[in-house]
Amino acid sequence: MGAPVALLLLLLFACCWAPSGANLSQDGYWQEQDLELGTLAPLDEAISSTVWSSPDMLASQGPLLCWEHPLGISWKWNSSNQERNEQTGRDSQPWTSDETVVAGGTVVLKCQVKDHEDSSLQWSNPAQQTLYFGEKRALRDNRIQLVTSTPHELSISISNVALADEGEYTCSIFTMPVRTAKSLVTVLGIPQKPIITGYKSSLREKDTATLNCQSSGSKPAARLTWRKGDQELHGEPTRIQEDPNGKTFTVSSSVTFQVTREDDGANIVCSVNHESLKGADRSTSQRIEVLYTPTAMIRPDPPHPREGQKLLLHCEGRGNPVPQQYLWEKEGSVPPLKMTQESALIFPFLNKSDSGTYGCTATSNMGSYKAYYTLNVNDPSPVPSSSSTYHAIIGGIVAFIVFLLLIMLIFLGHYLIRHKGTYLTHEAKGSDDAPDADTAIINAEGGQSGGDDKKEYFI
Repeated sequence: MGAPVALLLLLLFACCWAPSGANLSQDGYWQEQDLELGTLAPLDEAISSTVWSSPDMLASQGPLLCWEHPLGISWKWNSSNQERNEQTGRDSQPWTSDETVVAGGTVVLKCQVKDHEDSSLQWSNPAQQTLYFGEKRALRDNRIQLVTSTPHELSISISNVALADEGEYTCSIFTMPVRTAKSLVTVLGIPQKPIITGYKSSLREKDTATLNCQSSGSKPAARLTWRKGDQELHGEPTRIQEDPNGKTFTVSSSVTFQVTREDDGANIVCSVNHESLKGADRSTSQRIEVLYTPTAMIRPDPPHPREGQKLLLHCEGRGNPVPQQYLWEKEGSVPPLKMTQESALIFPFLNKSDSGTYGCTATSNMGSYKAYYTLNVNDPSPVPSSSSTYHAIIGGIVAFIVFLLLIMLIFLGHYLIRHKGTYLTHEAKGSDDAPDADTAIINAEGGQSGGDDKKEYFI
């Protein structure tokens, strides 16, 4: 009986303690020989074939049960403990979120956990340096400040973020086992103001211009676009080159186009587009100058000249450079009328002999241009006399007075006609011996009852 008891104790000892020759494998299990869990081993191999669990496995899967079997030793995990530990593991697993910040800005790192298991949360930087353990500062960096510290949350802020701050930050909670969550912080590099090169001096009309644009410091690489005024220019695709710091990029682009006289004074704009700018404009413009041959046009003042008037013919020259010399000629007239730096030809007093076709040649160092104008001198315009104006005013006044008199006569005649009819009617009703019309009317009104003596007069 002593030998079986000793053998049983030896087996129990093998289940609960790791032998001195056991090693820790890469997957975290203590093992002496590979033996799959749940299998049976003969008694003579039990001691040399024991599988050991690390503390992490014990915490996550429960205690390992071992017992004596007639044919060997059996292992089995406690399933109820395993389910309970899995739920506990989920509740005590911290969580974070990835963050994106512009260089020079501020980023907030928030770590939360449901079941802290009486342990504190900790933030570490990509170099695994502890930043905060709970509310306690661990790294002396004034840019890093505590925002919130509770048993369920640890939030910190990093101000004036640099490109070197980019990386994976770790939030840890020291349960058994230790649980962690990662937060990837992405730092955007702000592109510098673009620089335009390639323009050296004035261009001639129909020349081909090539401009280059470059911007450094963007992360990720920015994109360059071109435009001329409000018109988009299609440049070459943006070229990308990594900066010496290994984090940011330099982008460049070129545009080639043929210039016209309308491009004189135009602004060629290179703009950089990047998510760190948040829609803000970051561009550079280059004003170009285009040299082209002059044009000219003759403008008369006054527009419709008449004989006897003063006339100026303006030769309006345009070009780059502006015409500096003007030559006036009249067809059929030799020699030329005038060569001057002034652009106007003056006629102090026009007459019919000045009619004809005139030419103005505007000249600059880019060439010359000749414009024509046909002058037709019209007859003098009639001058209205002061006496006729006076007579017209008097005539208007007289006509108005006559109109008023006519209106008055019409009203007076209408009144007289009505009054005369009333008088005659009443006179017919009066007495023959009435001395006047009024007495006859009174007698007629008072004596209407005496019908036999009444006389009637017909007018």
